[in-house]
Amino acid sequence: MSAAPVRLTARAVLLDMDGTLVDSDAVVERCWSRWAERHGLDPAEVLAVAHGRQGHATMAVLLPERPVEANLADNELMLAEERADTEGVVPVPGAPAFLASLAGLPHALVTSADQPLARVRMAAAGLPLPPVLVTAESVGASKPDPEGFLKGAAALGFAPADCVAFEDSGAGIAAARAAGVRVVGVGPRALPHRPDAQAGTLAAVTVTAGPDGMLTVTVG
Repeated sequence: MSAAPVRLTARAVLLDMDGTLVDSDAVVERCWSRWAERHGLDPAEVLAVAHGRQGHATMAVLLPERPVEANLADNELMLAEERADTEGVVPVPGAPAFLASLAGLPHALVTSADQPLARVRMAAAGLPLPPVLVTAESVGASKPDPEGFLKGAAALGFAPADCVAFEDSGAGIAAARAAGVRVVGVGPRALPHRPDAQAGTLAAVTVTAGPDGMLTVTVG
């Protein structure tokens, strides 16, 4: 017997990008595997950390003795490499219809990518950019720090408790929770982190608005 649908009410929606709206795993794996090999690290161990974080934050976890300046410089090179590589970048199943259903409703992108990379990847996947963007340039700390989600909620004019986030990674789910935002997990990476609701893909999610502007997020 299939599980009953989960329904969450909210005033606004906060959306991660990579792994949630855009399947960029092929690019992430290529770029980070090359980085791992250059530094004598196991690519599988690097990729286990990389999802959801800004590049320099991933580097800091993996190379804790390395100077911050070196990580920031390396991160700029990584971003340029990622912007130049869109092979295999596609929408997560259900993402086009899901984003179309949010047109005119309060929603924001909260991503660890910088704005140029976010624009490149959303365009490569054929997806429209949300009206509000919270990118790497917008924050002083990477996920799992809650700053991005707090800024996304504030930019939309709502309290974090009135928002629902969509995330695929452990770092992202931790960030949303620390901000006081409920979380819908998308895809298999989210499942071990026990989000408030779990969707295999965005095809399993609907968002509808009531006459009072309250949103109902149905998962399943």
